[in-house]
Amino acid sequence: MKIIASAIALFFIAAAPAFSQSLEDLKNDGKNTDNVLTYGMGYNQQRYSTLTQINRQNVKRLVPVWSTSLGSNYGEQGQPLVYNGVMFVANAQYTIAIDVATGQQLWRTPVDWDPATPRVVCCGISNKGPAVYNGKVYRGTLDAHIVALDQKTGKQVWKTKIAEWKEGFSITSAPMVANGVLITGISGAEFGIRGFLDGLDPESGKQLWRRYTIPAPGEKGSETWPKDDSWKRGGGSTWITGSYDPQLDLVYWGIGNAGPWSPGGRPGDNLYTASLLAIRPKTGEIVWFRQLVPNEMFDLDATWEWILGDIDVKGVKRKVTMHFSRGGFLYVIDRVNGELISAEPFETVNWATHVDMKTGRPVESEVSKKVRAGEQIELWPGQWGGKNWAHAAFNPETGLLYANTMHNSRLVKFEPVEYKVGQRYVGLQNLPAPREAGTPIAHVDAVEPLTGKQRWRAPIMDIPHYTAMLATAGGLLFTGKETGEFIALDIDSGKTLWQFQTTSGINAQPITFTHKGRQYVAIQSGLGGVNVLRMGPLLKDVPRGGTVWVFALMDQ
Repeated sequence: MKIIASAIALFFIAAAPAFSQSLEDLKNDGKNTDNVLTYGMGYNQQRYSTLTQINRQNVKRLVPVWSTSLGSNYGEQGQPLVYNGVMFVANAQYTIAIDVATGQQLWRTPVDWDPATPRVVCCGISNKGPAVYNGKVYRGTLDAHIVALDQKTGKQVWKTKIAEWKEGFSITSAPMVANGVLITGISGAEFGIRGFLDGLDPESGKQLWRRYTIPAPGEKGSETWPKDDSWKRGGGSTWITGSYDPQLDLVYWGIGNAGPWSPGGRPGDNLYTASLLAIRPKTGEIVWFRQLVPNEMFDLDATWEWILGDIDVKGVKRKVTMHFSRGGFLYVIDRVNGELISAEPFETVNWATHVDMKTGRPVESEVSKKVRAGEQIELWPGQWGGKNWAHAAFNPETGLLYANTMHNSRLVKFEPVEYKVGQRYVGLQNLPAPREAGTPIAHVDAVEPLTGKQRWRAPIMDIPHYTAMLATAGGLLFTGKETGEFIALDIDSGKTLWQFQTTSGINAQPITFTHKGRQYVAIQSGLGGVNVLRMGPLLKDVPRGGTVWVFALMDQ
């Protein structure tokens, strides 16, 4: 009888769909194209797929196979994940599981946050996606909690408060699991927070460690802050998900701007703002760091994605991490030891003349000296950055980076600011600058990592793209427009080969995957984020409403 019972139990276990991802599954993300398990389509955040079923020759046959409403008007910035035929999608209001074959919703779990929370969210009510591990879906909430849900049912397993939203904290980023630890960043530098990274136990939600990005008095790096309490509200947010090298067991996480933007009250380098941290995921220990902008003052920080790759440097293959900095320089750094390999401009820059390769410090220009002296200046790039958050892709076959970049300046001047809990803490007059007629406001760029030079540029004359890039071995780049077009470009020229008009604006992150041998491409559509404010008149007629769209080739 026991033997029969055991056999029946084993049958049901074998027949049930597998919902348990191991650390090995996460490490190997990208090798099994049926699954997309990590933010960036791999720990390296290359956003590159080896799939070729959809390619330059046949992309015109790409058609939608299903679309599913996501039930939110706040905007979609997320990256879906896919495991075992199920897609997991997150936005500010819901976490949703969808059958990838049919588009049928399997479950939908609402996110509960105080309706007053958006007052401490600087740049749009959004969420950049979930993480999956060991049968659970993890996500951040606008009011600074991390929630774990059962992958099969969507029921809450645990919920952990990370910080108090009324003090200016929020979470809009996707968490990550590295070496068995669930890591989350935090937003709020514009509200005078002291930033940090948290490591949690994925099973219980218990905090394992906290790594503050602003050192307290007596801690290493505290000598770069004044001997007062400015460190308590020094900024250093961590709102873009890091990358991870399992062989080196190092997580690479970019750190945001100092608080306030006006630097007069915080002389010194202000570690670890505008820096890259290489940390141990088990402990949060900082193994090495590289500060990009000491005493950062324009919101031109280091928080965007750090892409991992192995590239030839003077005939030697180097393990590097690559970063389009908001300040307009393209950094290539040895990811083993933090050595600076190159830092060349990829956009117009006037706040610094160059980056000193011996010290790694940008050399401030006369323009920066003028603004420090109290004058108004025209800043290139403006606080939109040479590139904004929309993630770049790296194709290891071409050796090029592909990015939606910005070409925009601002008129800025520092002004007094007083810290008040839960209120904006910036201290910068920030106005539009005159724009010469006929000049692009942005580009789609193919860029050489070591030189910052464009192999090709596709100018954008109206509204910058706020969609991540996806590169494929089929010779394609996928991205989107805030007017709703999902587009495919020729990776060798930037020429638009295909587009489809979705029902709202696109400012999210495309993925590609296979199911039963067929290649699919997916994107969340739903206008939202900070650019809606920046480009309001041009986007006022774009409908709202979140939807996930999935495409495949039409049969011949």
